[in-house]
Amino acid sequence: MKIDLHIHSKDGSDGRWPLGRIFEEAQRRGVDLMSITDHDSLQAQPQAAALASRHGIRYITGVELNVTMSHERWTGVKSASLDFLGYGFDISNQALAGKLDTLRAYRRRRAGMILDNINAEFRKEGRAPFTEADMTAIEQSVDGSFGRPHIAAYLMAKRIVNSRQEAFDRYLVKCDVPKMPLTLEEASALVRGAGGRIVIAHPNDPNGTSLAVLCSSLMEQAAMIEELMLPLLDGIECWHTRHDQQTARFYAEFARSHGLIVTGGSDCHQHPVVLGSVQVPDCVADQFGI
Repeated sequence: MKIDLHIHSKDGSDGRWPLGRIFEEAQRRGVDLMSITDHDSLQAQPQAAALASRHGIRYITGVELNVTMSHERWTGVKSASLDFLGYGFDISNQALAGKLDTLRAYRRRRAGMILDNINAEFRKEGRAPFTEADMTAIEQSVDGSFGRPHIAAYLMAKRIVNSRQEAFDRYLVKCDVPKMPLTLEEASALVRGAGGRIVIAHPNDPNGTSLAVLCSSLMEQAAMIEELMLPLLDGIECWHTRHDQQTARFYAEFARSHGLIVTGGSDCHQHPVVLGSVQVPDCVADQFGI
């Protein structure tokens, strides 16, 4: 059985492809079970479920939530940003859907504040500032969740920078505005309240919003989960594009010893197209009654 429970779409967040193309490719690659897990968005879920049925693919509702955590021992004086996956929830749940609507609305305000900060940098450089027309143009490019990558793309389109990395290095890091914080307690209550399960995403991903940013040792990461998260957690994403075999084995054993479910997926944003490329064992489907 081929399983991929971590995929992003253009329709809901920061994937490159729309849902139709994703499901066509999933069928071509022989994916049997999948989940679209867009960032802080349920926008794509109804269409994803319908497309899965049309293509003969089993489907689990999904979302990826960005959580802000702060703990003197683990994060020091700053807060840390970690990702968690929600699965198998009711997409019509008002508390979950309402919170995600609030987060999306804040993103628009946050983007405006970031542009104000960028304009301050532009003035220092003698460059004409962005206007409301620029904000509108950026919004029109957004298919899913409005974020800094869309501003980076616009900076490139206007030939102000040559690459996304340059956009972040020159402007988007220093001009950032904090996201609306979502605590793990709140995220867990929302997902569980909607009948779902909450899973820590890619804990040892060196390039992502993960525990690896806070502590490189798997044992230290496990200690952090035990100390701060266990009562609020239902599972761990063990198999991931940027998890090696040692990490996958470690977290699968850790999950078993604590009675947690295990999940896995490619985290495919379609650049590159790694859909269905992660070897996820059949037991993952069993946990969801599939």
